[in-house]
Amino acid sequence: MNQYRRTNTTVSLINYHFVFCPRYRRKIFLKTEVEERFKTLVQEVCEELKIVIVVLECDQDHTHIFLNALPTLSPADIMAKVKGITSKKLREEFPHLRHLPSLWTRSYFVSTAGNVSSDTIKRYVEEQKTRG
Repeated sequence: MNQYRRTNTTVSLINYHFVFCPRYRRKIFLKTEVEERFKTLVQEVCEELKIVIVVLECDQDHTHIFLNALPTLSPADIMAKVKGITSKKLREEFPHLRHLPSLWTRSYFVSTAGNVSSDTIKRYVEEQKTRG
């Protein structure tokens, strides 16, 4: 699972696990079309930033993203882009989200994969959908 990234002068392995929520913990992912569109938008943003998504899962009121990024991007830069684009597009495309001035809270959780293995985090994120 550990995938080293090589640029012209850098070899890196920086895996981040992000968790973030909609404002007021709204259950926006109850509608599968919102979840599917969200995942597509995140994929597009990550491709643009040359980020590799290891796994991406949504629960009713939060999302987990485990990814591999280049060292030129900070976690704050990644979240600003992901949250900014997905908030704007989802609110434009889904009428029931239009009234929200912003979709996401300003906060998020992020950790690196240094304390646990990438496989452990990937398994944890994938299991979020199946837990009771």
